[in-house]
Amino acid sequence: MRRIFFTAVFLAVGLWLGGLEGTEARPVVHVVKVEGVINPVSADFVVKSLKEAQEAGAECLVIQLDTPGGLMESMRQIIKEILNSTIPVVVYVHPSGSRAASAGVFIAYAAHIAAMTPGTNIGAAHPVTIGASQDTANTMMEKVTNDAAAYIRSLAEKRGRNVDWAEKAVRESVSITEKEALELNVIDYIAPTLDSLLAMIDGREVDLDGKKKVLHTRNARIVMIEMSWRYRILDRISDPNIAYILLLLGIYGIIFELSNPGAILPGVVGVIFLILAFFAMQTLPINWAGLLLILFALVLFILEIKITSYGLLTIGGIVSMLLGSLMLFETPEPLFRVSLAVIIPAVVATAAFFLFAVGLGLRAQRRKPTTGAQGIVGEVGVAIDRLDPEGQIKIHGEIWKATCDSRVKPGDKVVVREVLDGLVLRVEPVQTSGKSRKR
Repeated sequence: MRRIFFTAVFLAVGLWLGGLEGTEARPVVHVVKVEGVINPVSADFVVKSLKEAQEAGAECLVIQLDTPGGLMESMRQIIKEILNSTIPVVVYVHPSGSRAASAGVFIAYAAHIAAMTPGTNIGAAHPVTIGASQDTANTMMEKVTNDAAAYIRSLAEKRGRNVDWAEKAVRESVSITEKEALELNVIDYIAPTLDSLLAMIDGREVDLDGKKKVLHTRNARIVMIEMSWRYRILDRISDPNIAYILLLLGIYGIIFELSNPGAILPGVVGVIFLILAFFAMQTLPINWAGLLLILFALVLFILEIKITSYGLLTIGGIVSMLLGSLMLFETPEPLFRVSLAVIIPAVVATAAFFLFAVGLGLRAQRRKPTTGAQGIVGEVGVAIDRLDPEGQIKIHGEIWKATCDSRVKPGDKVVVREVLDGLVLRVEPVQTSGKSRKR
């Protein structure tokens, strides 16, 4: 029995170790998902994931792509890392309904292997100018287009893909389906699933800057690399609409704290929102003229509260804020503009906030006191006895000690001019006060 027991133990350990060796011997494929706009956050995520895959000795990195496009600088950052990668990079437009538009076309062309799933499309890579004036718009557009066309031609030649279609995608914004892309040699494979793609590219030889590598991806162990919560938050606030709302909320908080010192919470929250807004603006094509117009609008709203302009400052503030909001991100691309559905409610809410909420608060601070010792100044009372110079008067059913520089007979009306120490009122006869005002 003892021999049988030890034999069973040795067999179990051997099978377990054999299983570990089999697991370690399996090739590993890293997979990342890139969805949405190509911006500095997504570019940093892809670059970091590619470096991790290289350090782990992965067979390849698969980028599951679904993007409407993005910033040229972020796109070039991703492509630069792909071109200098020591492992193959596969761009896979997936799932069905996805697209590789604009910057996505360049990234697909830069990949060692490009594939698409049924029901996807690729194309429309025409660049747009950002911040060009009216006089230089045509010249700037021509320069940017020529630069982009030369860039994608070089990528197509390097990967042996269709050069002519690549240039048309840039110059004419053409777009094609996955079947057309395969026929035109824009992509290498059409694969319905990731597993089928890995089976298709198994055994394919890839050129890594002169070094040949044969892929072994069939039945590979897939390691999904997800965006961390940090990347997800940063990517979310990089949305122009979110950045715009954060900016306004931050300004509201600061102004509310300044108008109500000691509230603390609005100031703390406002600073946090402003920091997040400024971070988001670093990832977006910010137009400083638009930002200054928004700040100028806030100044006009505050002045409207303190100066009687019969609504002119309010109208100026609304116009300034509306123009500033439209100009805040200087790009014709709708991906990086604030939506009108966000701008219009924000402008209306801001005007209402300053004219009603802040306005009422400031007017309340300047309002004449109506209770206590200070609230009695300017009130009219009746002398109970002779004031020569001191005596008693009656105001609102209350009896006060009063002093007057002139004689006042009982029953005469007096007006309160000042509250002295000891709650003594300094008064003047109403008739005398009226004569002095006429003079």
